[in-house]
Amino acid sequence: MASDSNPLPPTEQPGAFDNLHNMDVHELLGAMHQVDHDVQPAVEAALPALAGLVEALIPRMAQGGRLFYLGAGTSGRLGVVDASECPPTFGVPHGVVVGIMAGGDTAIRRAVEGAEDDEAQGWRDLESHHPTEHDTVVGIAASGRTPYVVGALNKARKHGLLTGCVTCNPDGLVVGACDHPVVAVTGPEFVTGSTRMKAGTATKLLLNRLTTATMIRLGHVQGNRMVDMQLSNAKLVERGSRMVADATGLNMAEAEALLLSHGSVRAAVEAHKD
Repeated sequence: MASDSNPLPPTEQPGAFDNLHNMDVHELLGAMHQVDHDVQPAVEAALPALAGLVEALIPRMAQGGRLFYLGAGTSGRLGVVDASECPPTFGVPHGVVVGIMAGGDTAIRRAVEGAEDDEAQGWRDLESHHPTEHDTVVGIAASGRTPYVVGALNKARKHGLLTGCVTCNPDGLVVGACDHPVVAVTGPEFVTGSTRMKAGTATKLLLNRLTTATMIRLGHVQGNRMVDMQLSNAKLVERGSRMVADATGLNMAEAEALLLSHGSVRAAVEAHKD
């Protein structure tokens, strides 16, 4: 039990609904939906801080810097997901956005006991990627106190990397360990302490916004189209062909042939202009 001088973080406090075990399915789903209304205002309030982080990140990535996400548990998995979606969506090489998980890749599917409690391991995991001063580390910790994340941020800051965090605890240690804290105060969870719920939803929204805004400003989107996306399946080839057809006036068969011969929407459209 926390003392008055050391109160529980918002995500650990009891939620508005109790006796969940006595609710039927309709009541449970309705109550969960009700408390999820806390998420969007919390994310909206965090957008100015997120903008500051993105504005500092963009010029570093434009100079060849990388973005590293670092987290444990749900937070770590969300970072891995966002990082893994950047190459197919925006056409950036693997390794430009990197998700690092406490406990390694095994922990993506199965929790590794005690991995998040090692304050030195996060920086050791980062060191294996040979970080430079152009790189950025964003620690993800809903509770704001994960030693794996806090330790890595402190070390990264000392080595001159840009640092940020995404958390749901305004008083968490990660806030003081980085240059650009992004805090979405989602409050108590429906199931007390289960940050895979509201906190996880807010975190996913913020990470989506972080990488999408960055990649747009780096030129990987034209209009509202993913002109550098990878053509990794039939759906994406069809989508890309439609983009090329819209941009050039070609029919779909001609657009697809041009797309496949040049490998990307951007290259196909530029080739047609020439």
